[in-house]
Amino acid sequence: MERKASKETVPESSLSPTDAARESATLPKLSVPCQPLVVTDDESGLRLDRFLKKRGGTAAVHGALHKWLRTGQVRVDGRRAEAGDRLEVGQSVRVPPAFSASRDERDAEAPRTFTEAARRRARAMVLYEDPLVMVLNKPPGLAAQGGTGIRTSVDTWLDALVPEGAESPRLTHRLDRATSGALIVALTAKAAAHLAASFRDRRVRKLYWGVTVGVPTHAEGRITRPLVRRGEHVVEDAESPNAKEAVTLYRVVDTLGDRLAFVALCPLTGRTHQLRAHMALEGTPLVGDPLYGKAEAQVGGIGRCALGAGLHLHARRLRIPHPSGDGFVDVTAPLFPAMQATFKACGFTHGPEADTWVEEPSANPRTMGPRKARGR
Repeated sequence: MERKASKETVPESSLSPTDAARESATLPKLSVPCQPLVVTDDESGLRLDRFLKKRGGTAAVHGALHKWLRTGQVRVDGRRAEAGDRLEVGQSVRVPPAFSASRDERDAEAPRTFTEAARRRARAMVLYEDPLVMVLNKPPGLAAQGGTGIRTSVDTWLDALVPEGAESPRLTHRLDRATSGALIVALTAKAAAHLAASFRDRRVRKLYWGVTVGVPTHAEGRITRPLVRRGEHVVEDAESPNAKEAVTLYRVVDTLGDRLAFVALCPLTGRTHQLRAHMALEGTPLVGDPLYGKAEAQVGGIGRCALGAGLHLHARRLRIPHPSGDGFVDVTAPLFPAMQATFKACGFTHGPEADTWVEEPSANPRTMGPRKARGR
């Protein structure tokens, strides 16, 4: 059974939740069973120590991690691990009660409360919902999870999406802060484990819409470039032992002369910043990308037509096996105003074919020859 959803109304993108809870530096004594953490799609490739600091806060980990590793209190898939070990999506990280209890204590210091108006605004993001899963349309500029300098995120809003006293929802993958679109949330621990397994086993299909500066050489293609993290960026480095295979399929949907292209993208792997890095490496960076496009991606307008602001990358469609084992969740997310403005300014058109999955290119893909710019 297919569970499809497509919401035509665009959610508000200026959310203002209550302040996040203060982090606690106190580590309680061991007293309850260890709790597992499941590595999400976007956390794949992180070092174990950075993963735990991100999940629990620096204060919860600092000074204790090496002791936990030395004594076997932190394990990955049941095995002892080291701080520098790289994690993969779907892996289970067992942590000691001190880690979980410090997070619980931190949350207890400043419990999250939401007004009815705030709950309505949070609910405006919901595209699909059933007892086990929820799919959101994340606005651009809203981080999926908290971090240094981030006080507002989807994660801080999750409890506003369910009734008080209900089990807290869990993010099972992430989108970059600047990327908008479909984001799936598990409503139970069991559902979270099933969804994480689907990401790990690559049983999830994802379709993104993007706008590039310049037009790809071919109308369709397969980009295979190994990527490795270097600070805030990922770069191509086939010689690095830490490089991960990264594969993206693309299809050109529409163009504006030789200046811009509307592309459909299907990542076959889930590396950090994969689509952004791949399109930049191909010489056609995404419009508005400050990390990989630099000055050439900061296109203000075409003629007298102003383009929308920000990164032009939208998670348009997501299809994943339902955690009940019955069919799939297949959701399409509408564009937000910034990309809508760009589509209007460029005259980009799209029919149902733009929402179809990008398949492997033909043996002799069509070359994108000279194109006439539209009069604007």
